[in-house]
Amino acid sequence: MAFAGVLKEADVKAALDGCAAADSFNYKSFFSVCGLAGKSFDDVKKAFQIIDQDNSGFIEEDELKLFLKNFSASARALTDKETRAFLTAGDSDGDGKIGIEEFGALVKA
Repeated sequence: MAFAGVLKEADVKAALDGCAAADSFNYKSFFSVCGLAGKSFDDVKKAFQIIDQDNSGFIEEDELKLFLKNFSASARALTDKETRAFLTAGDSDGDGKIGIEEFGALVKA
């Protein structure tokens, strides 16, 4: 698991199980259940770097769509509706992507 040492495997499984159905993903409950919401900024930054697959310094829409797969290869992709809602929630400056500060605020929301 990419988040070994940062998150507990059982918590990640519970978070993924909670959004297994299409259009059931809620970032607030996901971050809470998986334990990321209670982690330090350094741990949140590690999570950001894992999710930022192309190392651009931003999480773009295509990376958000595959967000759950970062936690488990067998997880589903987010629906287009979920991806847009997630991006809208995190993109506070309106540039169409989520930076580290925006991600940190999203995790702690």
